[in-house]
Amino acid sequence: MRTKPLHNQLIKWRQDLHMNPQIGFEEEYASKKVAFLLKEFGLKVHKGIAKTGIVGVLKKGSSNKSIGIRADMDALPIQETNTFNYKSKIENRMHACGHDGHTTMLLGAAKHLAEHGNFDGTVYFIFQPDEENCFGAKTMIEEGLFTKFSIDEVYAMHNIPGMEVGTFATKKGTITSSENLFEISFEGKGGHAALPHMTKDTITIGSQIISALQTIVSRKLNPVEKGVVSVTEFITDGKKNILPGNGLIKGDARALSDKSNEIIEKNMRQLVKGICDSHGISYEVSYNTACPVTFNESQQAESATTAAMTVLGEENSNGDCEPRLFSEDFSIMSAAKPGCFVLMGNGTTGSHSKPLHASNYDFNDELLVIGSSYWAELAEQQLK
Repeated sequence: MRTKPLHNQLIKWRQDLHMNPQIGFEEEYASKKVAFLLKEFGLKVHKGIAKTGIVGVLKKGSSNKSIGIRADMDALPIQETNTFNYKSKIENRMHACGHDGHTTMLLGAAKHLAEHGNFDGTVYFIFQPDEENCFGAKTMIEEGLFTKFSIDEVYAMHNIPGMEVGTFATKKGTITSSENLFEISFEGKGGHAALPHMTKDTITIGSQIISALQTIVSRKLNPVEKGVVSVTEFITDGKKNILPGNGLIKGDARALSDKSNEIIEKNMRQLVKGICDSHGISYEVSYNTACPVTFNESQQAESATTAAMTVLGEENSNGDCEPRLFSEDFSIMSAAKPGCFVLMGNGTTGSHSKPLHASNYDFNDELLVIGSSYWAELAEQQLK
């Protein structure tokens, strides 16, 4: 592995970032650390893109070819329950998705390529804020990511708990789903809990809506398609002995194609209308796509898989994996430039196998050398 000599340094960087997590557009600690290290490596550093975003530029040779590699820096508003000595020092802030590791792997690749890189062209190291809320990529692009910098193609990576360390996966076409946020508000008639016949109780009506929503994927979507409809909040104005007259249901829907997303939205609106009309109450439905599907171009997916085979071996490199139903705002970058999103195993035991966004998840430091070596290989491969 190319970056094996950096392993101890990578661990220190990663664990330091883990102890100092900050959420979207507030990633001052990570941003300052990244900028300092990139300058120390000899890269040209551009700060303040989307507030805390950083672009490091490394050019060698005379070619105009270029590659962009993105790492996300933001954490989540989660109280960490791990007890190791590098756990989060900040209340209700935690790197529960491994962005501390993603940032460190790209730093490791930057250091290696600056010192030992054998390529002809330019590598753009993109450190992005606010991936979790799906505004970081959009804002970086709006503030000139692809106009100020001549980036030919873009790549990004995510660790996957439960997948063996040292294994790689990607695919041509859609690899992660869209994220679609919905809100259903409805107004009934509140009243005394002992006199339900005089009310239009929004808890009962809302419960019917929630149950009905679960039939969309199971009965309206083709079984070979994949989708998710999850209610995440149910809010009413009810109190002790008071039946509520207002209700608000919030949730998150996922789809792997525009067609599936249209089916989910259409049926959601029909079901809500039918139930609310049957009870004679008013309602409103909003359904907004916060993050589109992530689509890998064929050429970039093939290039990403070739680099993985070089680093990890053909037996550990899957270039035709199943798509995942999480969303990723790298989709906005790869919609603007040819790109590929790749997955790497975080491990199958302990905190490394806990779900993303779990309070006891942790990024696997064994992956640091693997991931940074992969980025170095891909950059050199694409800029021969």
